[in-house]
Amino acid sequence: MSPPLAPDATIGILGGGQLGRMLALAAAKLGLKCHVMSPDPQAPAFDVVHRVTRADYSDTEALDRFTGDVDVITYEFENIPAETATFLAARKPVLPNPRILATTQDRLLEKTFVNDLGIPTARFAEVDGPEELKAALEAVGRPGVLKTRRFGYDGKGQVMIRNGVDPQAAWEEIGGQPAILEAFVPFEREVSVIAARNAAGQVECFDVTENEHRDHILKISRVPAAISDEVADAARRMTAVIADAFDYVGVLGVEMFVVADGGGHTLLVNEIAPRVHNSGHWTLDGASVSQFEQHIRAVAGWPLAKPVRLGAIEMTNLIGNEALHFGDWLTVPGASVHLYGKAAVRDGRKMGHVTRIL
Repeated sequence: MSPPLAPDATIGILGGGQLGRMLALAAAKLGLKCHVMSPDPQAPAFDVVHRVTRADYSDTEALDRFTGDVDVITYEFENIPAETATFLAARKPVLPNPRILATTQDRLLEKTFVNDLGIPTARFAEVDGPEELKAALEAVGRPGVLKTRRFGYDGKGQVMIRNGVDPQAAWEEIGGQPAILEAFVPFEREVSVIAARNAAGQVECFDVTENEHRDHILKISRVPAAISDEVADAARRMTAVIADAFDYVGVLGVEMFVVADGGGHTLLVNEIAPRVHNSGHWTLDGASVSQFEQHIRAVAGWPLAKPVRLGAIEMTNLIGNEALHFGDWLTVPGASVHLYGKAAVRDGRKMGHVTRIL
C-alpha cells in the first residue's frame, strides 16, 4: 500500500468531462492539485485544474509526460483502452486498478463475476451470432434485452426482443457484435448504491438512491429510496461484497432492480460502474461529504468520511436544451444548480444538474 499523498500532491485524471471536473473541484477543496488528460479540446474539466494534457489516449509520448507530472492516476470513465491502462500502471499507481476495467467493460464477464459472488442478476446468455441468439432466446425467454458486451451506455447498443421480433434483425441492429441476452426484469423500481472503499479496506456506503430514467438516460434520483430498511441493508451489503472482491480503491456505483417477490422484494444487480456515478450527484449538496471527495480521499490514501444525509434529496439532470432554462431553478428554495461548462448543447447530452433538499 502506497503512503498517503501530501496535500500538495497532484492527482492525474483521465477524462475531462463533468465527472472529471467535479473530481478536480473536490480535490482542490482538500489542497490537492489535478492534472487532466483528455483528447477533447473543449473538455469542461480543463477549466478548473492545475494542468492539462490535450492528447489521444494512444499517444505514448503524451502519456509519459502526464505520468511524470502526477503522483497517482484515476479516471472519470471506464472505457479506457487496455493499452493505455497497462502503459500507465507500469509507471504510476492507477486507481481503481485497471484489471477491474476488464471485468466491468464486458457485460458477460461482469454478470458472471457478480453471480460467482452469490449475488443474483437477471438470467443471461452469451451471444456471438444469430444462431446463438436463437438458442439464447429458447433458454432465457422473451421478452429479452440483447446488449453489446462492450461500450454501451445510456441505452446505446441494446434492443428489446419481444414476441414477433426477428432475431436476425435484432442482431443486425446492434451491429453484429459480441453480445449478451438478458431476461427482461419486471422491476418495481431501479435503485443504486454509491460506495467508497480505500486501500485499508474501509467501505462507506451512501444511502440507497432511487432512479428514474427517461429515454434510457437518468433523469431524476431521489433519496431515500422508497424501499424497506431490510432491502436497503441488503443493497449496501451486496455493494460492499463487490467492492471487497475487487479489492477496490475509489468510488463505485452498483445499479440494481427491486423486484416484487411474494410478500417481499428481491434485488438483482444490473450493472457496476467503476467510477463516480450520475446517481450520486445528490451527495454534492445533500450529504456531509460528496462522492467526489470520497473518491479523492480513497485514491490519495486518506481515511474515508462517514457520510451523513442532510434530508430528503432530489437530483434532476438538465439534459440538452433544458440547461438553457437553468435560471428557472435559481430562485427555487433548497435548490443548487450545477452547470458543467460544456460548449455545445445537444439532445441527450447531460449539461448540468440540480439538487434540492426537500
